[in-house]
Amino acid sequence: MTAISSTLNLAPEGNLSRYLQEIRKFPMLAPDEEYQLAKRYHEHGDLDAADRLITSHLRLVAKIAMGYRGYGLPLGELISEGNVGMMQAVKRFDPDRGFRLATYAMWWIRAAVQEYILHSWSLVKMGTTAAQKKLFFNLRKLKGQMQAMDEGDLPQETVTSIATKLNVSETEVVNMNRRLASPDHSLNAPVRMDGEGEWQDWLVDDRDDQETELADRQERGIRNQMLSTALDTLNERERSILSQRRLRDDPATLEDLSQQYGISRERVRQIEVRAFEKLQKVIRGASA
Repeated sequence: MTAISSTLNLAPEGNLSRYLQEIRKFPMLAPDEEYQLAKRYHEHGDLDAADRLITSHLRLVAKIAMGYRGYGLPLGELISEGNVGMMQAVKRFDPDRGFRLATYAMWWIRAAVQEYILHSWSLVKMGTTAAQKKLFFNLRKLKGQMQAMDEGDLPQETVTSIATKLNVSETEVVNMNRRLASPDHSLNAPVRMDGEGEWQDWLVDDRDDQETELADRQERGIRNQMLSTALDTLNERERSILSQRRLRDDPATLEDLSQQYGISRERVRQIEVRAFEKLQKVIRGASA
């Protein structure tokens, strides 16, 4: 979607006060009007309809972005990223699902703002698993609730409590708290007072050479092809159970699969084991 609304071009990071005043001028949409505009956009590509859908929700974007002011980034930038999420929401919104655009869009707005914060907050990439993102965005709030805002490591009982609430390990809580307490420093900062030499000059490149990287890529490609070929030898149920049990970051439980297929947990386990044995046999034969 191109830059649909001229209002988005006001650049909130440039004149935030004016931007917030301007977006108040756009009226909220009644349910029937919103539905008709969404149908016009998705069925006929009507950009004017998309423009009205977006501008009527710019106040929602600003409200959500303001909830992330505690991460040291300009509010205008957060709003801009939220606007991108709003446009993505309009592109994917299905008005026939029966819920309002705002209900759907808030998830896209939050995701866009959070991704921007994670990307911008640290020069060193933060964790991107769902649990780590949850920890990053909830640690500060939980520390405030527990009145544990002092600098330095958290007391053990606080670490245990936060880890339990967020379903992460205590080590992750300790590491994330230390990471949040230690802001990044520029690699271009001078090492000496006279300005000669920068910190990046002392960094050692420990990456593999090009030949090693090429060999690793080729080996991964061969292994992926072997796995794909082996999976094709399984029937649909075996392939599904094995994939959900062993090829996912968050494996399904035997109980979940037993309910899905209407069989006992023991039967699910037997199918998993049998499918894995088939897989091993095919891969061994292909690599022999």
